[in-house]
Amino acid sequence: MRRSRLCQAAAGTAAVLAASLAAPVQARAAGPDYVALGDSYSSGTGAGSYDPASGDCQRSANAYPRRWAAAHAHSSFAFAACSGATTATVASGQLGSLAAKTDLVSITVGGNDAGFARVMQTCVLQSATSCQNAVAGARTFAEQTLPGRLDGLFAAIRRRSPSARVVVLGYPHLYTIVSGCVGIGNTKRTALNSAADTLDQVAGAAARRAGFVFSDVRDEFAGHELCSGDGWINGVTVPLGSSYHPTAKGHANGYLPAFAGAVAPALAR
Repeated sequence: MRRSRLCQAAAGTAAVLAASLAAPVQARAAGPDYVALGDSYSSGTGAGSYDPASGDCQRSANAYPRRWAAAHAHSSFAFAACSGATTATVASGQLGSLAAKTDLVSITVGGNDAGFARVMQTCVLQSATSCQNAVAGARTFAEQTLPGRLDGLFAAIRRRSPSARVVVLGYPHLYTIVSGCVGIGNTKRTALNSAADTLDQVAGAAARRAGFVFSDVRDEFAGHELCSGDGWINGVTVPLGSSYHPTAKGHANGYLPAFAGAVAPALAR
């Protein structure tokens, strides 16, 4: 009888110990509560395979948030990014997906505030001088007005999800500058690349002020811009909506590794 009780006690202790050792593993395996916010560069405009339920938001199965969620364990995933989003519409229409338990957030934002779509249309349809003037106007807005808008939005994200790792992703250069590439000409191409540079500088500075992580995608896309011979970005499309947006390959090989690399340190904790 005594030996039987001892065996039962030992078995019970072993079971408790095994459960306590297993619990942390299960918690890690569950993964983060992930929310994807932002504009068309996060929703996947230009990458095809859109969710019909997303309507004009054009949320693509090929977009980097969906690709990351498909490849990694996560407790929950909310895909709120929407084509055409600005800092104001992210604040008014997307932040409801955030919660106190949210611990991972991705976002691209700022290009539509600065009128980048209008700038690109000007560069495609009008003169080089008009293109340079449009870029200069967008740069002034990005440097003088956009920082305050980003600060306000990022503060709102932090209030809703105080413990989240927030990854702000930038915008790629659109062109490799080479001779002999048919299209809008290198003066315009250089101007458009400089617009991306300004947006990235402003977004990166705002991310750092907020204590967020900024992931610059220009290095991932280097050598894969338009005119590179191996482009991951759409050229001029009809209709124009998908123009100058990453293709499915751009999300898989450009945005996805940029995001995954920024998330990895948090998952390793």
